[in-house]
Amino acid sequence: MRTKKNILEWYLDAGVTETIGLSPMNRFNLPQEQTLLKKEIHPDPPIAATPPPAPDNLLSDALSRASQAQNEDELKKLLENFDGCSLKKTAKSTIFGEGVPHPDVLFVGEAPGADEDRTGRPFVGVSGKLLDKMMHAVGLSREENSYITNIIPWRPPGNRSPSTAEVSLCLPFVQRHIELLAPKILVFVGGVAFNALLVRPETITRARGNWYSYQTPGLSAPIPAIAIFHPAFLLRSPGQKKLAWRDMLVISQKLAELKQ
Repeated sequence: MRTKKNILEWYLDAGVTETIGLSPMNRFNLPQEQTLLKKEIHPDPPIAATPPPAPDNLLSDALSRASQAQNEDELKKLLENFDGCSLKKTAKSTIFGEGVPHPDVLFVGEAPGADEDRTGRPFVGVSGKLLDKMMHAVGLSREENSYITNIIPWRPPGNRSPSTAEVSLCLPFVQRHIELLAPKILVFVGGVAFNALLVRPETITRARGNWYSYQTPGLSAPIPAIAIFHPAFLLRSPGQKKLAWRDMLVISQKLAELKQ
């Protein structure tokens, strides 16, 4: 036999959280006092707080370390010894990059995943294999003429998106990496890389397929840059692969023009 407590618990489990009176009420004709009271009890929700920026001392340390590197080996050691980003504490590996020096095309993604963290190599999981296929289809590969890296060298816990502070702390190393590699073409793989390196607000849907100019003080000349969909997105939205194929053809055509 159910008690009153059991009945109330059953109602709560079913999602019933309010009771009604014995007589109906026209809520479109409430007295003014009740309307004002209702507004006081239910204020507008607070605006979400902006993520805190990276501390100035850590950012200065990252900038100082990255600027010291005169080659890739030095940059890799400086990055591995940098303890300013908390992601390093939870990751197994520091994923620096993979490919040929002075590549024709440099692909910059977002952050490593579980497979990358385990192997110490960028883009080796399911999405990485798709990126390799996309590259091979237009004559590109990390073994012959391309290079692959990420904005973030350490895997975020649970593969979450990196925070603004985490991106800003890792950005000096990525920028110096690009300067040392000096590719003919820079490809932003996904919106995080595009927004971070070009400091532009467009979404990846609007940005992809368009040519931009990437320039930093350490580069002798601007680098043609383009954004493409991240392969992880393409795996979730296979209908967008036609646009990705079009972007890869545009990259191939641009590379041919630069080599003339």
